[in-house]
Amino acid sequence: MTTRGSFGSQLGVILASAGSAIGLGNIWRFPTEVGRGGGAAFILIYLCFILLLAMPVMLCEFIIGRSGRSNAIGAFRRLAPGKPWIVAGIMGVLGGFLVLSFYSVVAGWTLHYTIASATGQLQGKEGTDFGAIFTAFVSDPWQPIIYLAAFLLLTHLVVERGIERGIEHYSKLMMPLLLVITIFLAGFSLTMPGAAEGIRFLLQPNLNEVTPGVVLGAMGQAFFSLSVGIGCLVTYSSYFSEETRLVKSAVNVCLIDTMVAVISGFIIFPTVFSVGINPDAGPGLVFITLPNVFLLTFSEMPFIGYLFSLLFYTLLLLAALTSSISMHEICTAFISEHFSQSRRKAATIVTIISLVLGSACSLSFGPWQNVTVLGHGFFDLFDFTVTKFLMPLGGLMMTLFVGWYLDRKLVEQQLTNGGSVSVRLLCLLMVLIRWVAPAGILIIFLNELFPIFI
Repeated sequence: MTTRGSFGSQLGVILASAGSAIGLGNIWRFPTEVGRGGGAAFILIYLCFILLLAMPVMLCEFIIGRSGRSNAIGAFRRLAPGKPWIVAGIMGVLGGFLVLSFYSVVAGWTLHYTIASATGQLQGKEGTDFGAIFTAFVSDPWQPIIYLAAFLLLTHLVVERGIERGIEHYSKLMMPLLLVITIFLAGFSLTMPGAAEGIRFLLQPNLNEVTPGVVLGAMGQAFFSLSVGIGCLVTYSSYFSEETRLVKSAVNVCLIDTMVAVISGFIIFPTVFSVGINPDAGPGLVFITLPNVFLLTFSEMPFIGYLFSLLFYTLLLLAALTSSISMHEICTAFISEHFSQSRRKAATIVTIISLVLGSACSLSFGPWQNVTVLGHGFFDLFDFTVTKFLMPLGGLMMTLFVGWYLDRKLVEQQLTNGGSVSVRLLCLLMVLIRWVAPAGILIIFLNELFPIFI
């Protein structure tokens, strides 16, 4: 077995963990949920659930990872030998492969649009062209797979270099760049004509839109936004030093992730409202609506439109890459440690498997769109399996494992780092881990399977 790496600094811990959480969903899903859920009212509810639900699950992953000092499966095997808790680790590794596969398809689209923006291919089009262009691209049998492979190669090149020289090093480069671009684009969006309407929509609470379904949506967004419950933070925290303060790290990661999500709202809403378009969910917003907005808004300033478009898709690409690296690492660490393979060979195996599975997901938008399993195409099947089952069940098992199975002294030792956390805060965290987070996750899981609130 190869020697395990470790993060070399607290900054590396925070940036890598934040990069794992920050992804494409921060850029388009969060603003969409805000728009549907009453603007600032949704944001306030979301922030409450970040504190009550998502951060406790993140702390559970940190505790399991640093205590187990192994991959997602190995950590449970060490902490609970011969017990069924290992199922949570198995779900994490399986989820890592599935997420990396279908996520990289959309990331490949982002890479394509980043290159198209850089080479000026998005300029000089009619507004109605973008829908046809996007449909033609994703339904092509080969082009999306080529970009999928290119994106997976970028991810592979980072992961195979290890923790400090690979993941930490590139997180320190990519995360500051991501934050700078996010802030710049938000500042520029605020200067657009009609931006005030978008800001008002984002910040003015509309309590009439707040329903039980919106509350559950905020709960789910808080949970999934931080990528908790799937084991990537178990894997990352297995590389934490004993000096890393888990509570402080979790708070910082939550703050950075939330900041990027909220600032993304300041990019999306002023931009689309400036031309009278409401944001809609999914890829259509990013690959059809926004190119049209860039065209309409900057028709008399083509260079500004070119720059805005390029920076926006670069931002998306960085967000996609920081998340895909963590998913790749879940699988790479498992194969490397469980099968005693070198990191380079393990990373290569993960990349090849993900390319095969990702190709099936990509083809489900084209030649294989009529090929279904249990009524779903491959892309939707992988997405459904992870978001509806593996993530919530994994998060539920982790909170129960830490809150009720692990020795209380071990948990307190990991959380306090030698007394750095007050007794009152420790008691509150234990209540959240043992009672509040499991109940919230169970509500989300049951409502996803048997929708009660619409």
